[in-house]
Amino acid sequence: MRKRWISLLVTGLLVGGVLTPASPALAAPTFKVPFPCGQSWSGQTRSDHSPAYAVDFNRTDDLGDPVVASAPGTVDRVTDLGGTSYGKYVRINHGGGYSTYYAHLNGFNVSVGQTVGYGKVLGWVGSTGGSTGPHLHYEQRLNGSDIQVRFNGTLALYWGTKSYTSDNGCSSGTGNGTVDTSGTPLTVRSGPGTGYASVGTVADGTRVTIACQTSGTSVTGTYGTSTIWDRIGSGRYIADAYVYTGSDGYIPGVPRC
Repeated sequence: MRKRWISLLVTGLLVGGVLTPASPALAAPTFKVPFPCGQSWSGQTRSDHSPAYAVDFNRTDDLGDPVVASAPGTVDRVTDLGGTSYGKYVRINHGGGYSTYYAHLNGFNVSVGQTVGYGKVLGWVGSTGGSTGPHLHYEQRLNGSDIQVRFNGTLALYWGTKSYTSDNGCSSGTGNGTVDTSGTPLTVRSGPGTGYASVGTVADGTRVTIACQTSGTSVTGTYGTSTIWDRIGSGRYIADAYVYTGSDGYIPGVPRC
């Protein structure tokens, strides 16, 4: 009897059209070291840290040094917890469930609701909250849970201390490309993937300015199969597989989104 009920349930779901394909996973932002271009910092991870995957950054005489956004996003929290916990901290929402935390700051340079890009100064290294000395407490989270930190897609050292050199904000150039779809308008998405909402189209032959590039869902187009997506405006992404840029892959000098 139990098997019959399970069979009926599955049949009902199929007939009713309830079963739907899973939504594509959203690509993580390309996070960078949260300090200005060219700076080297010592990053420490330890299993008894809270949360466990956070990174503490230090360097000599770092009190007051600028802390910058590790990826584009929107500031959704600028908070001072006084002499406890994170003390003065900033949180950035990067979309897709991803966020970053910057804690123990000496002061703030942004406000809630502000859109930030790579290299934007959020505040300065301090020793507020439960800190016992100047440093930056940095976290990457997905859907509220801390995750192991990655910079430019490379996993941070767990567990121990490692020197990290920042390429954050090193390039501010843009690129250009020409849409080639053999006549069909190219769909513009709100994010880097076919699972994002359509926000318009771009006509075949249109010359576009590419502000930055990032990875997303794989698309097969005029120029082969690629996971690269080009941002051509705020919240406007097109698949690079349909864009002639003169480069086989990422465009040199164009920043990652």
